[in-house]
Amino acid sequence: MIAVYSSFFSFFLLISTVHSTPTISFTPQTLNRSGDTVTIQWTGVESPTDLDWLGIYSPPESPHDHFIGYKFLSNSPDYQSGSGSISLPLTNLRSDYSFRIFRWTQSEINPKHKDHDHNPLPGTRHLLTESNRLKFRLSANQPEQIHLSYTDTVNEMRVMFVTGDSEERLARYGEVKEKLNSTVIARGVSYERERMCHAPANTTIGWRDPGWTFDAVMKSLKPGVKYYYQVGSDTRGWSEIHSFVSRDEDSDRTLAFMFGDMGCSTPYRTFIRGEDESLSTVKWILRDIESLGGDKAAIVSHIGDISYAKGYSWIWDEFFAQIEPIASEVPYHVCIGNHEYDWPMQPWKPDWAAYVYGKDSGGECGVPYSVKFNMPGNSSEAEVRNLYYSYDMGSVHFVYISTETDFLEGGKQYGFIKSDLESVNRSKTPFVVVQGHRPMYTTSTKGSDVAVRAKMVEHLEPLFVKNNVTVALWGHVHRYERFCPISNNTCGESWRGSPVHLVIGMAGKETQPIWEPRANHPDVPIFPQPARSMYRGGEFGYTRLVADKERLTISYVGNHDGEVYDVVEILASGEVISGSSSDDGEDSRFESKSEFTVLWYVEGASMMVLGVVLGYLIGFFSRRKKEGTGSSNPGRWIQVKNQEET
Repeated sequence: MIAVYSSFFSFFLLISTVHSTPTISFTPQTLNRSGDTVTIQWTGVESPTDLDWLGIYSPPESPHDHFIGYKFLSNSPDYQSGSGSISLPLTNLRSDYSFRIFRWTQSEINPKHKDHDHNPLPGTRHLLTESNRLKFRLSANQPEQIHLSYTDTVNEMRVMFVTGDSEERLARYGEVKEKLNSTVIARGVSYERERMCHAPANTTIGWRDPGWTFDAVMKSLKPGVKYYYQVGSDTRGWSEIHSFVSRDEDSDRTLAFMFGDMGCSTPYRTFIRGEDESLSTVKWILRDIESLGGDKAAIVSHIGDISYAKGYSWIWDEFFAQIEPIASEVPYHVCIGNHEYDWPMQPWKPDWAAYVYGKDSGGECGVPYSVKFNMPGNSSEAEVRNLYYSYDMGSVHFVYISTETDFLEGGKQYGFIKSDLESVNRSKTPFVVVQGHRPMYTTSTKGSDVAVRAKMVEHLEPLFVKNNVTVALWGHVHRYERFCPISNNTCGESWRGSPVHLVIGMAGKETQPIWEPRANHPDVPIFPQPARSMYRGGEFGYTRLVADKERLTISYVGNHDGEVYDVVEILASGEVISGSSSDDGEDSRFESKSEFTVLWYVEGASMMVLGVVLGYLIGFFSRRKKEGTGSSNPGRWIQVKNQEET
């Protein structure tokens, strides 16, 4: 009898093991703040395969196919045992999270149901297990996504942030961290799903509650002074204390970090491709900001294609969480790109642009962009804001324009650009930098952009030439390219009458253009650069601008190592000095720690130091121009994916 019971008990254990119920749990049970890491553990997954996956849901009651992201269980090294764990940081989306594990089989793969990266989206037919709810200790009403910008008034600074409710919030600030005695009320706004113009932005799969965006203006600031501030309320909680340096109307110094097309990285797969290179861009800019010591004013310019949310609203939350360490310390200025605005029903659709302005906004049509940012000026069209504006900083007059709305002669934007450029005080701001998303000049040959470039040359370039625009910066093409001083496709001797154009859309988006083919090798996309293209690089990165009243320097910093790969110096006299030449085929660059010796321009270093550094620069300038394709030394260049939509 004992043997019978023993055999039965062993059989029961075997059956229990074979048919064990999968379980899922996570630690910690509550996250303290946005960006903290949770570890999800599971056990009892029978016969695991590399298609089993973990779904990430917020809010927790979302339908199975409405995940915000997913990870394959095979990301855990021991997943084949039926148990494993995955750790990932989570952004506070003003709602709880939950996690679900699904079985997905080869026979259920639907090749027509794909994400934006052309990968099949996982199936949800077989749910194995589901977790409890994960909460944030600091509630959904805690201020998040803090970012600064200038207003039209020199002694002000705008701060914006997001919370879960509309209860009154404040910004308090002062020169002493322990005495934030000045207080202003923040104005809160939100938007509904019905304001979106199409799917996925206005469908349940793409829409999530965006919370309330608050906007406060800190006033009566002393020039060039470091201020401390925080946002929130006594009842709902306060943010950490941040700082910024106020604008100084009398300063000649200008420091800026400039790029386009960055996007953000997500710690999970989702319906669109995450831009992992954006993490490096943020890392190196933070390094540069820290090197300024906290007592120098600087700005960031992000010229279109900002989050690449494409209608999936939580990507905006991920983006602002990623840039907050930068944007909470220095003003973060933007202009609109195709991925913020474009959809066929938008009002401006001239005949020549039939194949230019498509569906790139994912049905957002400029709504999140208009609410989440508040740039100087009051430009708008069809309730979309922040289209064109300008401001002075130090020795530079910055102009931002929209290439997605009417820029032709006779239109409202054209009138603004003309009036603005004609009114610049060149004794105060000798340099004028214009920024927009789609480039006027590029050697990328994407066919759909040819028409818009031709119209920009026809309508905008005469304004630039007549009013002596110094530099024009563009994104959209996901590489760095610098042109000679140019007008009407012809190189000039001076930037006066021939602005220097740069394409700087290399901050994160992982698709790259196909370069103009050679006539005798039309199937080969890389070709010797035309004479008008002074430098063309395949490295992700950003640009740094440093200026005083005599000189403006733009440096191209590569994300591979944070070092400088190209430099151009522009003198107030009109001279343009190219710094990308090389006799030995090596990259023209500075040591990263030496790059900020360019600050001797703005810090008034001694003539001895100036002479040493100029000699160092000249040593680089004397070398033969390097082709920026990276083909001579591919180990230094980050591999890029094939071309797709920009």
